[in-house]
Amino acid sequence: MEIKQLRAFVAIAEEKTFTAGAKRVNVTQAAVSMQIRHLEKQVGLPLFTRTPRRVILTEAGERLLERARKILREHDSALEELAEIAGAEYGRLRIGSASAMFATLQLPAILEKLRAAFPNAEVSVSSGTSKKLVDLIQHGEIDIAFVSLPIEAPNVQTELLYSDEVVAIAHPSHKLADQKYISAAALANESLILGERGGNTRRMIDDFFDAANVKPHVVMELSRQEAINKMVENNMGVGIAGAKNSSADAAAGRIVQWWIEGAEIKWNLGLARLRGGYFSPIAKEFAKLCRENFEQREREFAAKKSN
Repeated sequence: MEIKQLRAFVAIAEEKTFTAGAKRVNVTQAAVSMQIRHLEKQVGLPLFTRTPRRVILTEAGERLLERARKILREHDSALEELAEIAGAEYGRLRIGSASAMFATLQLPAILEKLRAAFPNAEVSVSSGTSKKLVDLIQHGEIDIAFVSLPIEAPNVQTELLYSDEVVAIAHPSHKLADQKYISAAALANESLILGERGGNTRRMIDDFFDAANVKPHVVMELSRQEAINKMVENNMGVGIAGAKNSSADAAAGRIVQWWIEGAEIKWNLGLARLRGGYFSPIAKEFAKLCRENFEQREREFAAKKSN
């Protein structure tokens, strides 16, 4: 078995079609089909059942898939370890971010410092929900990701970087603007602007309403917290945000904050990577820079709060 054959096999198995698999590994469909034919000839069994719209793994294909993923992870880890011999300034880091706010406000400064330490490194950044990024980590497609915690994946380890209590936010003209708290029932009756499904924070909010036995009136589902805040500022509904993250807008009078009665929802953000996987020097440096960045942010927030 050749590495390129296994990489093509895994791509097709995960993408469900030869066309999408070929695109993922950057070869033609004819080339990827030939690689699979050679692989099937080597193992002596068909790996896929072809249907008009998709391919389905055979029993042999299912057995091979997990082993192929492990082989590819070990292969990539070996190359990364050997690459260190060329010098500490080299390396590769594939970063994922489930937080648009982090990617916009903090990641650029972190990457600037990372580039200074690893000037010849290959660094890439992709976005997605926490669930999607954890899946990419497990499949060896990214190295480290900034995700919402907790995650349910025993082979992925996480490190908490930041914690913020969730509050409801509304326009200052709201009839309840002078209140400090809002009940689950009252909140559910508002025109709610929430984050998109798939993230941990949204899941915990949905679980909270389920536990309170109320059905929320959701009018918008947005992928970016900044968009939710802007909608609330323009009096389009009531949103959910982190208390710390929305404190500046509240202090400026653009929004009001309500603590949610009975809710103990924490917006926990952290770094995720493969448990037991190779933790390269550039990944270690990135993690250190993230810690320093969030520690500085906490100090700044504490200073503002005390003034």
